[in-house]
Amino acid sequence: MHKKAPEDAQNDIVPEDNGVAVDLDDSVVAEENSAEAIKKLREKLRKSEAERMEYLTGWQRAKADLINARKRDEADRLEFTKYANERLIDGLIPVLESFDMAMGNKAAWEKADRNWRVGVEYIYSQLKKALLEAGLEEIDPVGKLFDHNRDEAASYIPVEKEADHHKILSVAQKGYALNGRIMRPPKVRVGEYKKA
Repeated sequence: MHKKAPEDAQNDIVPEDNGVAVDLDDSVVAEENSAEAIKKLREKLRKSEAERMEYLTGWQRAKADLINARKRDEADRLEFTKYANERLIDGLIPVLESFDMAMGNKAAWEKADRNWRVGVEYIYSQLKKALLEAGLEEIDPVGKLFDHNRDEAASYIPVEKEADHHKILSVAQKGYALNGRIMRPPKVRVGEYKKA
């Protein structure tokens, strides 16, 4: 063992089991450096975790926005497709009405050859079926109360019963809706009750 000099009193040298002397101040400094390094690594890890969460949150938000945008695009596409044929269908409505007028004149219709009538009625039914499949519906408001959002009043007819007031008595011109949206309102005759 070696004797301590009074000036070495602060630098303790302790022999280890293997006989090598270690300066305690150096081991304390090494421990402090290790603790400082661990502290820095933990801080760096904490910052990396926060950054990772920020990126993950941003990615998830961007993914959700993309999914929502795709859903909106699909809904817009379906809506566009639903009404894309509106102009064509609008042009076919007068053809449909011409068939109705031709077949509505019973006297003239009955004079036509029976085979010809059957053929024309078949063509008419095919046209109606194709338009129905495209979403066209005939609006038949007879017996219902007049609704200015749906109907157009062609005339008002005096009625004797108060229950028939503002009730649609007949249709002057058919109305049509395409997939629930009114293309052309029906022109109707509306009952009007006046108290005597």
